[in-house]
Amino acid sequence: MFLLDPTGRLFHNAPMDTPMDAPMDAQVFDPARRRWSPAATPAGAEEVSAEAALTWLQRRSGFPERAPVGLIGPNEAPEPVLRAARAAGALLGRVGLTLLCGGREGVMEAGCRGAHEAGGLAIALLPGDDPADANPYASVVMATGIGEARNALIAQSGACLVAAGDSYGTLSEVALGLRMGKRVIGLTGAARVEGVWHVGDTTALAEALATVLLALPPA
Repeated sequence: MFLLDPTGRLFHNAPMDTPMDAPMDAQVFDPARRRWSPAATPAGAEEVSAEAALTWLQRRSGFPERAPVGLIGPNEAPEPVLRAARAAGALLGRVGLTLLCGGREGVMEAGCRGAHEAGGLAIALLPGDDPADANPYASVVMATGIGEARNALIAQSGACLVAAGDSYGTLSEVALGLRMGKRVIGLTGAARVEGVWHVGDTTALAEALATVLLALPPA
C-alpha cells in the first residue's frame, strides 16, 4: 500500500506482521537515491494506488525515471493482445513514463497509440533507415538502419521491458532483457519463459512497474 502525506512525500506500509503502533511502521521513499528508509506513518497520509505512486514519481518527486519502458511484441497479433498493448501504452502516458518500442505495426503501433491518446511520449526505434516506416502514433522516430540488432538497444535502454504477444523477435528481446538483468513483465500472450513476471491487467501492470521503478523493498 502506498501513502502520500500532506507534504508530498511517498510512503509504503510495513509488512502485515509489524505492529501498527510501532515507532517505525512504514518506509519513506528518497527519490534522489531511489531508496526506502524506516519511518513512522505520517498523520494525514492518504492511501494511493500504484498508478498514483508512479505519477508522483514522474510528475511531483523532482527525480523522475528518465529511462523509457520498453514495450515489445510482434508485428501481427490478435485483438486481445493489441488491446493489452494499447492499455499499457495509455498507462505509461498517463503517469508520465516514456514508451520505447520497435516502432512498426501490431503491438508496437497499439502501444504507441495508447501513449499518444494519453498525452505521453512514444519513441520508435526502427530497424531500417526510413523514418516513414514508423507507425503514425510514434512521437520520436529513430531510423537506426541496423536491422534486428535494434532489439538489443531496446532491451538495454529500457528501465524494464513489457511484453505483449509472442514471436521469435519478441523472444529475442525477452532473452536479451533477462540476460541484461532487466525485469520483464508479461501481458496477454507473452511467452511463458522463466524470469518473466506475468500480470493480468493494467492495474497489476501498474503495481509491477511501481515495484520495479520505485525499488520496493521485500515484503
